[in-house]
Amino acid sequence: MGLTEADQTTAKPADHAARVREMFSRIAGRYDLLNHLLSANTDKRWRRLIAARLLAKVGRGCSILDVACGTGDLSIQIFETIGGSVVGLDFCAPMLEIARGKTASIPFVEADALLLPFSDGAFGAVTIAFGLRNVADTEQGLKELMRVIKPGGWLAILEFSKPESRSFRQAFDFYFKRLLPQIGGLISGARSAYQYLPDSVVKFPDQAGLAGLMRDTGLVNVEWENLTGGVAAIHMGQRGV
Repeated sequence: MGLTEADQTTAKPADHAARVREMFSRIAGRYDLLNHLLSANTDKRWRRLIAARLLAKVGRGCSILDVACGTGDLSIQIFETIGGSVVGLDFCAPMLEIARGKTASIPFVEADALLLPFSDGAFGAVTIAFGLRNVADTEQGLKELMRVIKPGGWLAILEFSKPESRSFRQAFDFYFKRLLPQIGGLISGARSAYQYLPDSVVKFPDQAGLAGLMRDTGLVNVEWENLTGGVAAIHMGQRGV
């Protein structure tokens, strides 16, 4: 059973994590298909862009942790773009099973984003794509992500956001809130998961709001870039030296 809006408001962090984990476990087998179908393959372009933006910041050969890696597509894209040492992490075992079937070059670790099993400053960069809004406590999640970044290293976030054009936002909202849950539910057999998606995006901070949270966490040189008219955005911030 997916999270309702009321569940998200009242659930304790452990309960929230358990419900989100169960929801993603149910749709793991159709997750990649639906990502590509529902975005008309735009999700692939977004992943290439975040890998390219990260490459410009850290160069080749950086050690990178990809949090909420799901079925591993961004982890693989980062490895192909940047090389170095890439680790994928997610708390959903069925997603990780699929990721491991795609490549033997990347270790995939099962763990929670709020309790990363790594020492302080273990990575030159951390990425998280479409996962931060699923963390029970966004502020604490940002702090934990920053903790494992080396001083001077970068955090890159790819997340759904708020389209800037009013007319485009209205058209996208109709698709995102009305059509997407129906299509996703029909194909995956779990409509609640695809109803959760727009509900979670509505509650998540917009571009400026997320940038402000990143600065409040202690990240510096925070910047963002809208993708596809603001449907999604890449946020980047640096851990101070």
